[in-house]
Amino acid sequence: MSARTNAVRLAEAAGISVSEHFYEYDERDLNGNHAAEALGFPPEQVFKTLVARGVKTGINVFCIPVCCELDLKKAAKAAGDKNMEMVAVKELLGLTGYIRGGCSPVGMKKKYPTFMDETAILWDTIAVSAGERGHQMLLPPEALAQLVDAKLCDIIL
Repeated sequence: MSARTNAVRLAEAAGISVSEHFYEYDERDLNGNHAAEALGFPPEQVFKTLVARGVKTGINVFCIPVCCELDLKKAAKAAGDKNMEMVAVKELLGLTGYIRGGCSPVGMKKKYPTFMDETAILWDTIAVSAGERGHQMLLPPEALAQLVDAKLCDIIL
């Protein structure tokens, strides 16, 4: 694991106070609840990054608590689309520059429309992937939303 990922460097360059946490992970089970448990945080405070494709809008990024599921109807509505479907795992690296279990909303290959579940603002700090498996970064949700130009909305089941 690298000491500083591109996602961490970008957040710090934007003047955001970031702390990093590393943890052991199992490649056979990349469930985000393991990250929350390893960090000692409630799963509602640790956010996973999901990538979906809209019929009209193309690629969109969604950050939701690891204990929750993305509501594709709400996601489509938030993105201004009629339909939204998750991208295949095999497409993730090519689209974002990240692999499953290490996808960060910060520092993707391209800037995609990004949506963060509104529950993020209930916390002073949330954890998101720092861009590699077993590496989380903690930062204020408002600062993260501003950095990735995310819209806060209700997007979970």
